[in-house]
Amino acid sequence: MSSEFIVFAGSAHPELAAEMAAELGTSLGECVIERFPDGETAVWLDESVRRREVFIVQPTSPPVNDHLVELLVIADACRRAAASRVTAIVPYFGYARSDKRHNRREPITASLVAQLMQAAGIDHLITVDLHAAQIEGFFHIPVDSLTAVPTLCQALIDRLPKNTVVVSPDSGRVKMASDYAQRLGLPVVVLHKQRSSGTETEVTRVVGDVRDRPCLIIDDMVATGGTITAGIESLLAAGARPEIIVAATHGLFLSEVEQRLSHDAIRTIITTDTVATSARDWPRLDVIPIAPLLAAAIFKVTSDGSLRDLY
Repeated sequence: MSSEFIVFAGSAHPELAAEMAAELGTSLGECVIERFPDGETAVWLDESVRRREVFIVQPTSPPVNDHLVELLVIADACRRAAASRVTAIVPYFGYARSDKRHNRREPITASLVAQLMQAAGIDHLITVDLHAAQIEGFFHIPVDSLTAVPTLCQALIDRLPKNTVVVSPDSGRVKMASDYAQRLGLPVVVLHKQRSSGTETEVTRVVGDVRDRPCLIIDDMVATGGTITAGIESLLAAGARPEIIVAATHGLFLSEVEQRLSHDAIRTIITTDTVATSARDWPRLDVIPIAPLLAAAIFKVTSDGSLRDLY
């Protein structure tokens, strides 16, 4: 089967791509990626992709623009080299928060990114826990948004104190919180928040009973930690026990996030390796491998199987 498809790694997360290839019993395709002095991206494919199915592993994590352009360039190279089909494995989809206009004079950048990916020759997109489900509608190609919730629940099931409640950080994550709750057999609490800036949020109401109960705060991503910090303070003010576990699919962990999430109430922060992180020596952090899920998706795609059980 390895002769029928090939997996290339972008520079955003080559370790993840290598782990996926190992799961599939193959090796990564030979590809050279360089930056010219002016910042332009150059790509050379060092083996033939003619009539082969190509998978490009490249989360569009920070620096988002560099990694996005690199993905587009690799896809264009594969298309021009006569690949039979190009599938982008984008575990973290950057610009996903720009899925609608809040004011009249601003772009819908997620839609623009979708157009760019299709123009570059990408025939299929596989991602994980897309921030906004409606982004799929921006594409005219197949989109499979897998979920890391079962993977994270498996890691959580033996760590949760009794009487834990699942906490959705806002109304947009209620569906995800309900999925956690159903799999773990726990109730759900919802925080209503108001965003004051790109990094600051204010929780206006706690909907549900958290008094004297530990909390599992879930989210699709942790970037600056502002949402989590605001949520913890509101939960404690509502009487929650100072036993907080945080679970998120994408651990971006931007500047000062360790300082923000150094709260004494936090016991553990669990995430997956959809993006490369330099915070692995953080004592509270536990990073769960996502390669088995993505490798299973590739196997099913190449064998014409259904991805339904991976959602």
